[in-house]
Amino acid sequence: MMLKDQHVHQSIINSAISPLSSSIHRKHTHSCLGNSWFLGQRKLCFPSRQGEVRIGCVSLCVKSSMTRNSGISSKKAQNVKAFVTVERSGGGLLTNLVRDGIEGIGELVGKTLVLELLSNEHDSRTNLERKTIKGNAHKTEEKENEVHYEATFELPADFGKVGAVLVENEHHNEMFLKSIVFDGFHDGPVHLTCESWVQPKHDNPVKRVFFIDKSYLPSQTPSGLRRLREEELGRLRGNGEGERKSSDRIYDYDVYNDLGHPDSNLDLKRPVLGGSKQYPYPRRCRTGRKHSDSDPSSEKRSSNIYVPRDETFSDIKQSQFNMTTISSGLSAISESLDAILTDQNLGFRSFEDIDTLYKEGFQLPPLKDNGLKFLQRAIPRLIEAVNDSQNLLRFDTPETVKRDRFFWFSDEEFARETLAGVNPYSIRLVKEWPLRSKLESQIYGPPESAITREVIEPQIIGYGTIEEAIKEKKLYMLDYHDLFLLYVSKVREIKGTTLYGSRTLFFLTEQGTLKPLAIELTRPPMDGKPQWKQVFTPASHSISHSTNLWLWRLAKAHVLAHDAGYHELVNHWLRTHGVMEPFVIATNRQLSTMHPIYKLLHPHLRYTMAINALAREVLINANGIIEKSFSPNKYSMEFSSIAYDQLWRFDLQALPNDLIDRGMAEVDPNAPHGLKLTIEDYPFASDGLLIWDAIKQWVTDFVNHYYPSPSFIESDHELQAWWREIRNVGHGDKSEEPWWPNLKTPKDLIDIITTTAWTASAHHAAVNFGQYTYGGYFPNRPNIIRTKMPIEDPSKEEWENFLNKPEQTLLESFPSQIQATIMMVVFNILSYHSPDEEYIGQYLNPSWAKNPTIKAAFERFNRRLKEIEGIIDSRNADSNLKNRNGVGVVPYEQMKPFSGPGITGKGIPYSVSI
Repeated sequence: MMLKDQHVHQSIINSAISPLSSSIHRKHTHSCLGNSWFLGQRKLCFPSRQGEVRIGCVSLCVKSSMTRNSGISSKKAQNVKAFVTVERSGGGLLTNLVRDGIEGIGELVGKTLVLELLSNEHDSRTNLERKTIKGNAHKTEEKENEVHYEATFELPADFGKVGAVLVENEHHNEMFLKSIVFDGFHDGPVHLTCESWVQPKHDNPVKRVFFIDKSYLPSQTPSGLRRLREEELGRLRGNGEGERKSSDRIYDYDVYNDLGHPDSNLDLKRPVLGGSKQYPYPRRCRTGRKHSDSDPSSEKRSSNIYVPRDETFSDIKQSQFNMTTISSGLSAISESLDAILTDQNLGFRSFEDIDTLYKEGFQLPPLKDNGLKFLQRAIPRLIEAVNDSQNLLRFDTPETVKRDRFFWFSDEEFARETLAGVNPYSIRLVKEWPLRSKLESQIYGPPESAITREVIEPQIIGYGTIEEAIKEKKLYMLDYHDLFLLYVSKVREIKGTTLYGSRTLFFLTEQGTLKPLAIELTRPPMDGKPQWKQVFTPASHSISHSTNLWLWRLAKAHVLAHDAGYHELVNHWLRTHGVMEPFVIATNRQLSTMHPIYKLLHPHLRYTMAINALAREVLINANGIIEKSFSPNKYSMEFSSIAYDQLWRFDLQALPNDLIDRGMAEVDPNAPHGLKLTIEDYPFASDGLLIWDAIKQWVTDFVNHYYPSPSFIESDHELQAWWREIRNVGHGDKSEEPWWPNLKTPKDLIDIITTTAWTASAHHAAVNFGQYTYGGYFPNRPNIIRTKMPIEDPSKEEWENFLNKPEQTLLESFPSQIQATIMMVVFNILSYHSPDEEYIGQYLNPSWAKNPTIKAAFERFNRRLKEIEGIIDSRNADSNLKNRNGVGVVPYEQMKPFSGPGITGKGIPYSVSI
């Protein structure tokens, strides 16, 4: 465990051994140097972009001359020094020269950064807020990534403790304020963790308020801070009017009405998601953009989607992953392939051609408009310069292929990945027989499944009947039947894609592994044809070995495309990115930064709004990456809305509840975690429960410290407003559902926070960071299947082509070269850990370090996570656990908490940040 950097300036240490007065004298002398000092020390610099100069995170030792009250007696005054840390943002040499020159002029005239100290308590004589103590801060030191400012204040003896600071930025440009530390108090330094952009005074005259690191429930707020606490929340909520500017810090709600682009093409009109019974959906952040001319219900699109200023990516993250480079980079890939390929629908001619992506790569032709430059910035690790004029797009070989080139062909691997792959959230226990559809038979055809006992019972050795197997919890299923069947007719009207409803049954063997038994594919009545459905079984149980072998392989490809689509649209996008955004908005609108639950949740909210805005720009938008690359095509986001309506429940976001709901676990007080898994070797569940319990224990210790009884919960009006707003506004389309938890007791809060933290961290990690490992070789998880089964109403030519060239039939069904390559790039980007990734339990928040109880609880959390890493390693080394150990098997490491940068297949970041 490490203490997160508090940017404490060396002068604080020096002040402990040097008289404060001598330090003041030295700093005054330094600041009074003439123009010769300025010209020697300051450099000219140009604005970094669009005329904007950004002063980045810099440790500022700021010395300020206090504006003194003439009536204050010097005998009663107390000298206090302020140390400010500001972070310098990115920019080239010329940029920094101009910026430093402009700001240096401000330093000479004493107009840079103004601080006002506020007392914790009201004046005892007037019962009003005490007068603030104001001072100007001056730059004292510059480093590569930091600038130090210092300020000196003289406080009246009866001023009391500093509770907050008002900040005015008199620079020409915004600055990222990291922290402020006050030294000189009898009881030690006072810390303020700021981590926020402060706009120039001429752009926003409202003074920014920053509170000390100490946490207060609303009822415990010192009297001198109550008004400021309420006013700051009011500013963050805004008034719901006008278009938001990039510099705003306003959090508000809106529906998903910005996915389409009807003004450019009416075919790009998309339904509004959220705010209706037809298409319920979580809310997103309001931008206030004007409405479309062609469709008044839609919002106009723009190149930059607003997110509150403090939610934007850091410079490190921005350089690795931002809207401009990703959008331009993907466009460059499309442009490159367009130049290479004459047929946009051209597939791969052979598996050797697929292997070329990892060996020789694509030679990229010259690109227009600096396309290659953008591409190299977005995905530099994929672009290899051959010489000055030629570049190759070459992919790293995924770990799965490195271990076993033919892993994807195996039925055992097909089944294993339902438990230990990138989508471990869909497999469920079969509890009823026979299987039946719940859709209207008049529209979708007979509800009875074609998977009968005659198909299954010959394959379940040792169990005489299906009923016995179900009783012993031996039958499992991937059920993509009814939800996909709703869209089969619509999707089949689109060229270049197809769809079925599907069910896949598995049998749990004595070795603890799953064995595929049957796949059912269904097409509803359409185009004057009756319902079509057929069951496919593994070749060992087929009458005609070769024909049925290839039909089984093709059926598996369809199921894998269904699984890939459901994974991306529901278990990944909807259940993490989509459902978390209302939590980000509500937390900032209703919980003060001094609220302990705000501090607990804040790491779990980092970058989520920024990455979601990027997704709306290039991934889930009309004709975006997802629509072009997955089977539901233009119905992709509508499909996720139906899943939200029919399937999503907040209580089922909790891992134990989810496992119980899918029949993958049952309550057992004597079992570890209080649950007994129905499949003991279920790597995601067994490792995930370790993480769940660790998070819950940390949250329990934290909540019980601040809320010793239910009365504290019920009287916390900020907390109650937060939970009420999440339910009634952020997820307002489901506000009346009976499963929403109450918030009356500490236990209620523990369950809510644990579920939220799990969703943002471990759930997202489980379904995101293995995408390149398992989808980087697309035959293993084709994101789209473009052709129907050759046995469905075939023409004579179609059937003969299948019989003569079955491998070609399979290749033609796979994604086109452009579709496959684009998704490989996306999976590579999404699976990559940023260098500034923050992993759960890794760093101790500075505010927690000041509280011995919380600090000890966090240290236990950190130790437990390190223990879990060792437990996971030992499990992966156990040859009896065949779903995570064996020849060519990739060990399951998705739930290992920590990781370095890159594609590692492990690591649990705090938040949904990519």
